[in-house]
Amino acid sequence: MSGVIVTGPPKAESADVVALAGFGVATVSEAMGRTGLLAPELRPIQQGVRVAGTAVTVLSWPGDNLMIHAAVEQCGEGDILVVTTTSPSVDGMFGELFATALHRRGVRGLVINAGIRDTQELREMGFPAWSRAVSAQGTVKATGGSVNVPVAVDGQVIRPGDVILADDDGVVVVPRERARETAELSAAREAKEAGARAAFLDGQLGLDRYGLRERLKALGVEYRTYEEYAGERP
Repeated sequence: MSGVIVTGPPKAESADVVALAGFGVATVSEAMGRTGLLAPELRPIQQGVRVAGTAVTVLSWPGDNLMIHAAVEQCGEGDILVVTTTSPSVDGMFGELFATALHRRGVRGLVINAGIRDTQELREMGFPAWSRAVSAQGTVKATGGSVNVPVAVDGQVIRPGDVILADDDGVVVVPRERARETAELSAAREAKEAGARAAFLDGQLGLDRYGLRERLKALGVEYRTYEEYAGERP
């Protein structure tokens, strides 16, 4: 497998990344029309952490972490490393030593569509990661791949410089050209949800706030007392 290492790709504006970091993955995905989500199998190794950064992408051979070594050189302040493989893999391709090198360069976290190990050490050093598997299985450094090229993860295309947002709910990708727009839409959505939250705290029901009683009626859903319902059953 031959490959390429692309240097200096365009990135989303840092101010837009910071703005997106203020919102949860669910909010951002909803703001983009329920798009951008990676599969729920990508799970965090920690809890209570949210990160946002610009993607540095890696396409590797399964069970081979050579290109992660190559990618470290291309990573900088505010980046998130995104790793996927040419075919499914759960081998532990990333661990504490990689995290140490990336942390030193200001990288905010890792999303890997494969396995990870040294999870306790990563939590202790505060390096957040989302992975498809946790595995102690080691890897080799034998096959070429690519860095900073578009990659596909769970049906989502991730380009270098796109915004990656990850939290306890999962991972979402925001195209770099849509970062500012998505931050604005997310803020509007949060404001709307704040109004709903206040109404629910005041005792209002979602059925009434969202006009869902008519929806139930249109769908043929009827209210029955227990006695009526019990009497209708054979």
